Amino acid sequence: MAMARRLAIFDTKARRLARATRLLEEGKTPQAFSLFAKLANAGVPEAAYRVGQCYLSGQGTPSSLEEGARWTFVAAEAGLGEASFTLATLFAMGVPDGFDPARTVPAGSGLYERFDTDAMDAHKPDFARARIWAEKSAAAGHVEAQALLGHIFNHGPDDLQDRQAARHWYGEAVRGGSLQGALGLGLILLDEAEDDSQRAQAVELLQRAAEGGIGLANAAMGWIYEHGASGQARDAGKSASHYLKAAEQNIPSAQARYGLMLLKGVGVEVNVIQGESWLRRAAYGGDAEAAALLGDLYIRGEELLRRPMEAARWYQLAAEQHHTPAARVLAVLYLTGTGVPRDERKAAQWFNHAAMLGDHMADADLGNLVLAGVTRPEDEQRSLQQRLRQQAEGGNLLGAFNLGVCLAQGVGGTADETEAFYWLGLAREGVVNAQYWYGRMLFEGRGVVQSREDGFLWMDKAARQGMPEACVSVAQLLVTGQVGGSRDHARALELYQKAAEAGLPEAYFSLGAMHGGGHDVPVDLERARECFEEAAQRGHGLAQMMLGRYLLRGLGGPENGEQARYWLGQAARQGIEQAQTLLDSLADPSAEASQDPALMDMAAVETGISR
Repeated sequence: MAMARRLAIFDTKARRLARATRLLEEGKTPQAFSLFAKLANAGVPEAAYRVGQCYLSGQGTPSSLEEGARWTFVAAEAGLGEASFTLATLFAMGVPDGFDPARTVPAGSGLYERFDTDAMDAHKPDFARARIWAEKSAAAGHVEAQALLGHIFNHGPDDLQDRQAARHWYGEAVRGGSLQGALGLGLILLDEAEDDSQRAQAVELLQRAAEGGIGLANAAMGWIYEHGASGQARDAGKSASHYLKAAEQNIPSAQARYGLMLLKGVGVEVNVIQGESWLRRAAYGGDAEAAALLGDLYIRGEELLRRPMEAARWYQLAAEQHHTPAARVLAVLYLTGTGVPRDERKAAQWFNHAAMLGDHMADADLGNLVLAGVTRPEDEQRSLQQRLRQQAEGGNLLGAFNLGVCLAQGVGGTADETEAFYWLGLAREGVVNAQYWYGRMLFEGRGVVQSREDGFLWMDKAARQGMPEACVSVAQLLVTGQVGGSRDHARALELYQKAAEAGLPEAYFSLGAMHGGGHDVPVDLERARECFEEAAQRGHGLAQMMLGRYLLRGLGGPENGEQARYWLGQAARQGIEQAQTLLDSLADPSAEASQDPALMDMAAVETGISR
């Protein structure tokens, strides 16, 4: 009799739970919530979970993180795997300090009576508790909890990170059909791949996740096709398609890349208006690069979009997110009064900000103005040098560096290399740029007794910290063996690559020259041609000449006589005699070129450090 009674009660609760679920599906959320709440208070775990979901989503009741988490906790404690997964997700996304869903809440008390409202805004991930609940759900076979657990082990704090455990749980999730698991495992395998087979496996997982609509997976596939990575051929069309899918799912980096493709017509037809729109969405989503690109578009774009005031606004947004080049451009705008009121003080502030972020073309105050290529009247230069001297004498290392640069170059007064060396020596321990300049003056014997070995050590120190100009200078010395007589072309190649990634045209040119042959690195004419093109696009005369030759002779890619003549012409206009000679030979096939560009032995690279 007692058994029959219990079965009848169970049947009644099951029918009431089903009825509440139907009410929810029909949009009758208040009635559904009321029935779920009664069943939850009667001890039905599934109803407790539903009550938690209603609180979290605000269905049938005001939304409440605390109440939602508390009822989800009740269901999780009763062994409901879905509830454990939801609780783990809440902790991973972020909860207020001191948040504890297990504690008893006094009846009738409101959410904001129990938590400080400021604390509620400061949500922080709690990966330790997220791991506990994810493990419970994952062990019960919940595939998305397995993927979440893989994420925690892969991206959590250092004390929780465990790449082997992450790979295991991602793998379990993939076997259960989880697309998030495929994304996580694909990214790990892509990072660890050592051969084409492993890269193909990684791409297959990412493609599966992308086809399933995972935004980050589409962004990853867009990058792979854009760069021809992981054994995939470059395909701008496929890249744009994947970036668009990711962009539509509000992935800011993909919105920025797709917007840029629309602006340049890469993989898609040119559409400046749509490109600007996607960049804007990416910038508002926190992508500093997109904000900087919008600044570029409004300062240098088509006539309809050329609005300096708008450009300054976007540059400032990017600079405030520590986008280094944007900070420097913003300083120049304030210095010249372009789009903003002319304000030398603000210009100095943004130059200084850029310098502290590592922009080695923006060194604050007069040093910034000189290195940024902005000319100033002589009386203003003298005034600024006086201010730099006050900063330096007051112990400001950046001021000491700036003063040293100005004294070395004779800006704002007579050049004094001995005093310049003194100030650079004071700044060298705290300013990377100063290490480079100090080492360069030692190497060249400017203002001090020459010491090539000591000079090289200081320049190398700056290069190891990533200063692009130092990387190029040290690489030149390693190519030519000017220090100690030994050459290290492999390391020189690495340094040129680092400087090229920072955008230095001369680094791209040197990479092209090294890949083109005659050095202790494998010949790669296709890569050489790409590097020469990057440098040529940035106005490097010798690179324009070399690109013209490669295009003319079909080196590293197909022949293109029209483009070859264009780039040779660009180089000739910069005074590159070899380019003009080659152009003359093309105009008169009977004439012989006095010097074939192929005979160049990296003249610009191997002549040492240029002033």
